Amino acid sequence: MDLDQHSIESIVRQVLTKLKEPAQESALSVKAGMAQVAMLESLKNFAIREYPIPELEDDDILVKVEGCGVCGTDVHEWKGDPFGYIPLVLGHEGTGEIIGLGRNIKKDSQGNPVKVGDKLVTSVISCGECPNCLLHPESPQLCENQGVYGLITDSPRNHLTGWFASHIVIKKGSTYFVVNELSLDQRMLLELAAVAVHAVQQGKSTGRLHFDSRVVVSGCGPVGLMVTAALRVAGVGEITVIDGSDQRLDFARQLGASHIINFKQTPTLDGRIQAVQSVTRGQGADFAFQCTGNPQAASDVYKFIRRGGGLCEMGFFVDNGNATINPHFDLCKKEIALVGSWTYGAHEYPLTIAFLKRAKELGLPLERMITHRFPLGKMNEAMETNLSMQGMKIAYVS
Repeated sequence: MDLDQHSIESIVRQVLTKLKEPAQESALSVKAGMAQVAMLESLKNFAIREYPIPELEDDDILVKVEGCGVCGTDVHEWKGDPFGYIPLVLGHEGTGEIIGLGRNIKKDSQGNPVKVGDKLVTSVISCGECPNCLLHPESPQLCENQGVYGLITDSPRNHLTGWFASHIVIKKGSTYFVVNELSLDQRMLLELAAVAVHAVQQGKSTGRLHFDSRVVVSGCGPVGLMVTAALRVAGVGEITVIDGSDQRLDFARQLGASHIINFKQTPTLDGRIQAVQSVTRGQGADFAFQCTGNPQAASDVYKFIRRGGGLCEMGFFVDNGNATINPHFDLCKKEIALVGSWTYGAHEYPLTIAFLKRAKELGLPLERMITHRFPLGKMNEAMETNLSMQGMKIAYVS
């Protein structure tokens, strides 16, 4: 077939038009498309809802969600609404890919360049105005008005604020980090890891936690397991973990625990005290982390600690009731250094990212902590699975 110059140009124009069409359709679908969320509308009742993806403002970031870990806080909110947030879109251990940027977004909270296609995680939002923010900026986790995506009450202009969704909009004033070098599972574990890293830092602040310390970790839920890994990466070699699940105790060994105590096989407190003393030269632990959220465990943990030791209490992120101690025998006579741990600050995210990388280098199988993955339409089932303690870490994966 003979083609003149005009025919060739016509064909080229048709081909170029066809090549442009998918890109145009994609742009329209983002601008005028819909997002799905798992809206917690009442107790134990997620419902899938669809909302238009809003037009981005200059300081906004649009993220296509890839996954989000299920936190114990999510489960507490789902079953009891202790914070009074319903209705809301839960999920604060999330991550995804940037698909839209406001014109003012150039760098993340660590100063790294940000572009479409980058993988992103968010951290806490401090108000910058309360007395703690103004007088103690080094402790942003103590902000009286601290916010976090996934714990924001829904409103007509504020639907895409939790990670249990297909999309989330990150707004001005947020803290966020580009984490392209981490796998999806590592990214879903990053927020949990920040909790553990902060707790270990709190422990070190007492002056009672060192490389050669003999440490007890009470509770091998996701928090206790991550604390075990954080201690191992920090160089602590003698770590005794206490739990009632063989699966979790076995995994704690893989993460660096040197000794395990199954409280179902050692049902008395005296038996558990003797078990701890048998691996601590008869003295008791130099330091302990209480990670259970159980009042009885919070009372018992003091008995495992030697005189002059230390304790980090990090199990009570919601009100689970009162724990009883004897101030004379448990605290004063032992001169225990007691410290609490509450969430983390955004400034600890770079340290946490380094921890995750180092854990992988050491061969700690942190990513295997995620045992169950659920789609958005099965978030009620995900919460039930978490409550039943069938696995270790539950996640929503898009």
